[in-house]
Amino acid sequence: MEYTRLGNSGLKVSRLCLGCMTYAEPGHGMHPWALGEEKSRPFISRALEAGINFFDTANAYSGGSSEEILGRAVRDFARRDEVVIATKLYFPWGNKPNQGGLSRKAVMAAIDASLLRLGTDYVDLYQTHRWDYQTPIEETLEALHDVVKAGKARYIGASSMHAWQFSKALYLADARGWTRFVSMQPHYNLIYREEEREMFGLCRDQGIGVIPWSPLARGRLARPWGSEADTTRAATDKVSGMLYDKTQDADREVIESVGRVAAARGVSQSQVALAWMLTKPAITAPIIGASTPQHLEDALAASSLKLTPEEITVLEEAYVPHPVAGFS
Repeated sequence: MEYTRLGNSGLKVSRLCLGCMTYAEPGHGMHPWALGEEKSRPFISRALEAGINFFDTANAYSGGSSEEILGRAVRDFARRDEVVIATKLYFPWGNKPNQGGLSRKAVMAAIDASLLRLGTDYVDLYQTHRWDYQTPIEETLEALHDVVKAGKARYIGASSMHAWQFSKALYLADARGWTRFVSMQPHYNLIYREEEREMFGLCRDQGIGVIPWSPLARGRLARPWGSEADTTRAATDKVSGMLYDKTQDADREVIESVGRVAAARGVSQSQVALAWMLTKPAITAPIIGASTPQHLEDALAASSLKLTPEEITVLEEAYVPHPVAGFS
């Protein structure tokens, strides 16, 4: 496993980040396809064994049970100082006022609740899950700064917003002497590359680490065009339809090109799609999801698969502009 710095920070992370949304208890309404703790633990154990030290979750994943399962697994399989735990807040974690968003009250309550569920004194990376249009960004940034100064988070990051919003947040943090975001978690993959227009240039200029979510487009890049989904998640994930159903005609040729490169190499499509992402200078570590052992093994294999410039051209040449998706 290769390791790299998260942006300009001194934090070193594996080139793959294991996303833990799947590792939660089903029945909380949000993710009926979650595996539950008994089935989840082997994935976390195998990731650690393979050298992955970077794990991403969120307080909203299945009522917080994803944080609980990850925390117990880290306690049982690793030393706390050997792993990088990232979690997020924004989406509602209850049905009462202030149980969601990025107000100072929400931030202070959410970090304490996440630490309790994770069973740790601190998180390594505390991230805003989305932009909060109802809270001044100054309020959010100062609250996050106080979380860091209290020792409850080592670094802060953000996810899915417009480049102008992220630029404003970075400027204000610098101007006020507050803790700066060190990472951006955007929606990015071979069939959704809109972040290349503004966000990636901003991140490279400002020394921000990029850790994309949905690098396989909710599994679409991992299987031949037109084939049926082979996991419960792929068959029932409502977010997948919202992100990709309107762009299927444009995506078909890209997905077929992934299949051609994979066939020529004798590897899986997911390996090709992830290997392509790892060629991008802006990318620190894609956040991979794994609900079968083969998903995880394919991701690990992708980290050593080197694509040629000609293969990269084949994969990229059919892309057409897409509407912005993934900000809500």
